[in-house]
Amino acid sequence: MRAVEVTEFGGPEVLSVVETADPSPGPGQVLVRTSAVDVLFLDTQLRQGWGAEFFGTAPPYVPGDGVAGEVVAVGADVDPSWRGRRVAAAHTSGGTCAELVVVDAEALVVVPDGLGLPEAASLLHDGTTALWLAETARIRPGEQVLITSAAGGAGSLLVQLARAAGARVVGLARGAAKLDLVRSFGADALDPTDPGWAGRAHELTGGFDVVLDGVGGPVGSAAFDIVDDRARIFTFGAASGGFAEHDRADAQRRELTVIGLDAQPTPEQKRPLTERILAAAAAGRITPTIGQTFPLERAADAHAAVEARTTPGRTLLLA
Repeated sequence: MRAVEVTEFGGPEVLSVVETADPSPGPGQVLVRTSAVDVLFLDTQLRQGWGAEFFGTAPPYVPGDGVAGEVVAVGADVDPSWRGRRVAAAHTSGGTCAELVVVDAEALVVVPDGLGLPEAASLLHDGTTALWLAETARIRPGEQVLITSAAGGAGSLLVQLARAAGARVVGLARGAAKLDLVRSFGADALDPTDPGWAGRAHELTGGFDVVLDGVGGPVGSAAFDIVDDRARIFTFGAASGGFAEHDRADAQRRELTVIGLDAQPTPEQKRPLTERILAAAAAGRITPTIGQTFPLERAADAHAAVEARTTPGRTLLLA
């Protein structure tokens, strides 16, 4: 089979496609013929050597996490009815950028009828994250919500979930195409590269009840200045390269609830969240945004696209 391999730490050029033996599922595992793999920004960081000690990455290795495809073989102690089913799984040990992937059966989620496998792959991380954030934030009708990465994979879903909850949403996105995407979901859209964006956002709403921050840095920090007292602020990413800074004493005085990456859904919560977001997409209640797709042999181009951050939504590899 073909697989993508990180030959050494470095830029996208260190990714190559190699031929390797087909894997076999062991006890409690299945073999999935890959249809789509999501490409995370984290994948590009790991490829460069960031977090190697924590994540245990050492070249050569096959990158990738979320995968969607069809079960083609099952191992011992696995219900044979899994064979032939369309499934998706977040594969925390990596190695999904390949034509065939071994996955623990307990990690499988059935992809519902009416939902494509690429769409399912795009929702494995973004959809689960967005649904958990939206429900944890307890967004209520009439509230004002600021989403700082509103054209990203998770951000574009958060816009839809917040609007469905009855909130008014202001989404931040860079460039005309991304701004148009945010507006298509019924939100106001502002470009954070505009020095006056924070003042404009405050003029539109009078202040925010909820901030969902996937950018961090100066943009995330500026959000603290335009929230109402007792607002809820959630950080779920740092696309700017660093997390937002804020005055803790001021946040306490204003009774702000500030929740960072230390708060995450438990493993027991993730699977039902994934099942629910896939069902919502299959029913047309939310629309995942797939910005670009690439074949396996163009994995380097996919990584470069993710690093450039010019494409809305999720970037996928298709096998």
